[in-house]
Amino acid sequence: MFRGINRVNLDVKGRLAIPTRYRERLQECCASELVVTVDPDRCLLIYPLPEWDQIEQKLMRLPTFNESARILQRLLVGNATDVEMDGQGRVLVPTLLREFAGLQKATVMIGQGTKFELWDEARWNEKQDNWLEKVDLEQLKFSPELENFSI
Repeated sequence: MFRGINRVNLDVKGRLAIPTRYRERLQECCASELVVTVDPDRCLLIYPLPEWDQIEQKLMRLPTFNESARILQRLLVGNATDVEMDGQGRVLVPTLLREFAGLQKATVMIGQGTKFELWDEARWNEKQDNWLEKVDLEQLKFSPELENFSI
């Protein structure tokens, strides 16, 4: 499981240094083979290849006559790019994907269980503030889905 937030900088070539604490796990679980794709929230998703393979299979089984399914297939599978972590723990983030997510030098990498999200740091801070403003914490306390959940 990948969790936590990490500030990382893209270098001038668009390479991202994977935080050290994840490198060994990525070498073990996927031989450093990753897939980068887009997310509708304008960030990038980074999956270990075996995890991505499962997601891709599910996406491609969706009904192609369903417009929402086709959009997801086009966005996620159509933009999916195989990348490999080099000996220094870096991956090259393709230019088109960097442009899609508006990535500049300063980024944040967010562990999300079996994948990572890669955000432009300024966009992440703005989105996080918006989410906090939107959520009604009192309503969440009484939501049936969260009734037996504790932290």
